[in-house]
Amino acid sequence: MNAIETTPELVAAAYQRMQRNLEVVRKRLGRPLSFVEKILLGHLDDAAGQELIAGKSYLLLRPDRVAMQDATAQMALLQFMLAGRPSTAVPSTVHCDHLITARQGSVIDLGKAEEDNREVYEFLRSVSNKYGIGFWKPGAGIIHQVVLENYAFPGGMMIGTDSHTPNAGGLGMWASGVGGADAVDVMAGFPWEVLYPKRVAVVLTGELNGWSAPKDVILKLCQILTTKGGTNKVVEFIGPGVQSLSCTGKATITNMGAELGATCSIFPFDDRMDLYLRGTGRAAIADLAQKHKALLTADPEVAADPAKYFDQVIEIDLAHLEPHVVGPHTPDLARPVSQMAADAAKNHYPDRITAALIGSCTNSSYEDIGRAVDVARQAKAHGMKLPIPLLISPGSNQVRDTIERDGMLADLEAVGATLLSNACGPCIGQWKRDDIEEGEENSIITSFNRNFRARNDANPATYSFIGSPEIVMAYGLTAKWSQNPLTDELTAPDGHKFRLNPPSKADELPKRGFVKDVHGYLAPAADPNAVSVAVTKDSKRLQLLTPFTPWDGKDYVELPVLLKAQGKCTTDHISPAGPWLKYRGHLDKISDNMFLGAINAFTTEGENKPAGRAVSQLNGAQDTVPATARAYKAQGLRWVAVGDDNYGEGSSREHAAMSPRHLGAAAIIVRSFARIHESNLKKQGLLPLTFASSADYDKVQATDKVSLVGLSTLAPGKPVTAKLHHKGGAVETIELRHTLNAEQIEWFKAGSALNLLARKKG
Repeated sequence: MNAIETTPELVAAAYQRMQRNLEVVRKRLGRPLSFVEKILLGHLDDAAGQELIAGKSYLLLRPDRVAMQDATAQMALLQFMLAGRPSTAVPSTVHCDHLITARQGSVIDLGKAEEDNREVYEFLRSVSNKYGIGFWKPGAGIIHQVVLENYAFPGGMMIGTDSHTPNAGGLGMWASGVGGADAVDVMAGFPWEVLYPKRVAVVLTGELNGWSAPKDVILKLCQILTTKGGTNKVVEFIGPGVQSLSCTGKATITNMGAELGATCSIFPFDDRMDLYLRGTGRAAIADLAQKHKALLTADPEVAADPAKYFDQVIEIDLAHLEPHVVGPHTPDLARPVSQMAADAAKNHYPDRITAALIGSCTNSSYEDIGRAVDVARQAKAHGMKLPIPLLISPGSNQVRDTIERDGMLADLEAVGATLLSNACGPCIGQWKRDDIEEGEENSIITSFNRNFRARNDANPATYSFIGSPEIVMAYGLTAKWSQNPLTDELTAPDGHKFRLNPPSKADELPKRGFVKDVHGYLAPAADPNAVSVAVTKDSKRLQLLTPFTPWDGKDYVELPVLLKAQGKCTTDHISPAGPWLKYRGHLDKISDNMFLGAINAFTTEGENKPAGRAVSQLNGAQDTVPATARAYKAQGLRWVAVGDDNYGEGSSREHAAMSPRHLGAAAIIVRSFARIHESNLKKQGLLPLTFASSADYDKVQATDKVSLVGLSTLAPGKPVTAKLHHKGGAVETIELRHTLNAEQIEWFKAGSALNLLARKKG
């Protein structure tokens, strides 16, 4: 049965398996191992026979658990119901954190969410109850904070249907974001398949001081590596500066490893993790970790000479790291606060900051709130409130109740804060703003992790910037970029001038312990046979799945190009969230949002390029992308979509793969893919292809039809030939590449990985 927290017995068994596997692996490799390698190779399904070449081999792994949030859990569990198992093969949980709109405050917003999403919550509760899955109720907390408090453990391996699953790396756990189909594999008892990532070492020296916070480490790293610099890589933090960071500070850093595209990010076990385990009631697990410390840290030779054992080494001196702000529209556009005013003026960012938001899965710990409270208390002492909305999203019931008990919530409310639900809210587009009009240019500053255009409030004219909680609070007091709140004087209501002091060191754990959440968790049913999962035929929110059609064995001939996405095309662009979140369990309805955020190189409207439009090759009419795709599908036509670099960056939402598949896509052809999205496309039976020559992207024209030939001999490493049929009869041949291995080619032939899984189960 799924316990409310990870048991010592599960941890002990995981360490024993790791040790057995590593005895085999060490004999094969004959060299010292980094901490990441110990976890990764310690979870191999076949330690003796698995090919082990970083950047080339596909590893089959046995994770210890699965975590799902409510938006992605719907499709994952609908798929799992087709797998034919009575219960999940590994401990799994569902966390209801994505469907709560932020508007009026925690009490009203939560009540409205429970009313509006009753059907979905009941589905998730009942399916969890039936299949042995732990269920965290709406308002209990954000998945990653709840996992850190209850389930993460050093040396463990977890996959989760949310891209920020690597948050658990702050507690020494290998944690990767995946699509729902990957989660289904593991819950159904099959291994998790992932490309053996290359290794990046980030060597931390010194200690943070002044206004600098753990958030600044990852903001700086995003600037160094960019949003695609971590693709198919794992980031391991090492060096003497590691010990100076709290466990939740480490989690902030690993959480945003998702912004690098990294497979996971992780810190080795140390005394700060031990402290957090004991502070969250898991002393027995802390004792086990201490006993197996050699298993949970890099071999001494690796720490002494990282350049010899890592593919890339980056050094960051914490003592000289300035506080940073990143944005707008991308998390890798970084600069120190000292340059922000000049940057804003130079680039014509709206000087007016209209809202400050603190929380999200990235910065919602007790320590994070404590740093923000220090700044709030300084403002309060001078009789000052924020002149703009200050919205606080605690990470969990445990954090929320503890900051209330300790007077921290009152301090925030004294400077104008509104407490939102313990949920994702504005971070993932669930923010209902009433203070600005759509199209009105303004700036906001958050302690979140993503700042893609229109992500937070659905307004493309909002310029979203990211900083640490204390920096968000400081800029909230100035409400403009042209004033540096760390050095310039602020004016109190009575006219006197004052300067903010750097926040004092906040408690990483509450001195009186946490207020334990005893209401948010629901254990699975003792008798699953007594539980039924009902989905009504006329439901507007849920739709039972039917298997995708297998490949017919023929080449794809003269498929119309639906669109050519220009520039950044994230999963937010392919399958927007916000109001569409309510349809995450209904594939057909949510497919009406397909590519609505993408800029199509082939459409114009006056001097502008509107998002989400396509020109039909059937009649030349311009319509929405999904409407055009549905017209092709009605005619029995498959189609292709073309994309730019790092296509599919961002969220793990597999709807960005399932909707194209549902509406008739045969292949997605791009310059390069983000890791999770490429995997999701493969799982759904689509062909993810890349231009052998990046310049060939420019050869694709608006009226082109594409033929993919020689598919009967599709093989690992073998290029695919594409023919571009141009208007007027000219044909141009180009080469496309893929990363499909033999098993993944079978997914394509079967129509999806789930089809193959069900066949094997049968």
